[in-house]
Amino acid sequence: MSKPLFNIPYNTFERLSDTERYLLTYIHDHLDEIATMSIVTLSERAAVSTATVVRLMKKIGFKGYTSFKYKLEQDKQMIDREGSLSDIGNEIKQALQKNEEEVRRTIQLQSIGQIEDAVQKMHDAKKIYIFARGFSQMIAKEMAVKLQVLDKTCEMHDDPNIIRIKSQKMHHDTDLAIFVSLNGETKELVEACQNLSIRQVTTITLTTKVNSTLNKLSDMTLIGYKSEHSLIPDYEVRSRLSLNVIARVLLDAYVIRTKESVKPPH
Repeated sequence: MSKPLFNIPYNTFERLSDTERYLLTYIHDHLDEIATMSIVTLSERAAVSTATVVRLMKKIGFKGYTSFKYKLEQDKQMIDREGSLSDIGNEIKQALQKNEEEVRRTIQLQSIGQIEDAVQKMHDAKKIYIFARGFSQMIAKEMAVKLQVLDKTCEMHDDPNIIRIKSQKMHHDTDLAIFVSLNGETKELVEACQNLSIRQVTTITLTTKVNSTLNKLSDMTLIGYKSEHSLIPDYEVRSRLSLNVIARVLLDAYVIRTKESVKPPH
């Protein structure tokens, strides 16, 4: 099954009830435990009925909870961690495993079809604007530079005033906006996305929060997996590794499709 776990179409997400959205978020936050969790245990821990679990599974493209769990097991990489990391200190080993989990889970959450759709929108746009704040700026800048190298007209902005002004002037028939935001709640980005929605400009968001405001406002959202553990908990400097992975996949796919579109006829 190639259905995405959480990268569901916007109209499907909108049809979910508040309880189903809560359950979706709970599953996302406990993804590593779900594969060994029965439907009864899940319903008890999430405080929802088993009927709600089954109903959500069907709405996001699975026959039921069993097929959802099978998908998780099918995608999981079986790695002998103890053998390969036996000579590394325990805390460093945990750090390595955390980063490995973020990459693996993020790739697991992606949908080939949605990546294809996002690449097509990037290809069709005459100009791409990438908006980000904080540490997400580094990912956005790298995306912008790579697109510029590929001869795509692209601008990256992190200044709140410029983001606001640009979002009020973009054109729906020529422009595309990409938002990079860890939690999908950054005020300036939300305001810009609202402006673009009014102007009917296509928007794509890279984030790690399923039930975020940017996810609700964007035409398309690519969700990454974020570990709850942070080595610097007193500051908002959580890992953007999953967003880096999505950006890398998106750009690689764009390069591949762009090269295919310019192949000379045989």
